[in-house]
Amino acid sequence: MCGIIIGKVVARHAILAYYDTRVRFMKNIFQKIIDGEIPCDKVFENERIIAFRDIYPAAPVHILIVPKKAIPDIMHAAKEDAPLLAEVVFVAQELAKKFHIEQGFRLLTNNGPEAGQSIFHLHFHLIGGKTLGREA
Repeated sequence: MCGIIIGKVVARHAILAYYDTRVRFMKNIFQKIIDGEIPCDKVFENERIIAFRDIYPAAPVHILIVPKKAIPDIMHAAKEDAPLLAEVVFVAQELAKKFHIEQGFRLLTNNGPEAGQSIFHLHFHLIGGKTLGREA
């Protein structure tokens, strides 16, 4: 009985590891947007970052700010990514001014499925244009 349970646990971890590997190497929707394969409502772009309106906005202003470098999530960012992450903040500031939300907005990222991350390419949500509640 114990061998069967251990076998199921090992098999489950092997399946999850296989799935995790496939997800990381498949081209996700953000990479397709970056590559110009899928259109978006772009509001900013430079050599390192693209920003566009979220298709399922949580507020009147809901912009996704996406580094073009393929980083799965914030936990996979390396020390050498610090300038890129700082640039994301400056892009968020610029966009907050452009969309007149500089007096109140949220800039957030989800890390992992338990936090609600569904696309495993690091991205940040710039949310504003209404009074935001205390909840995450």
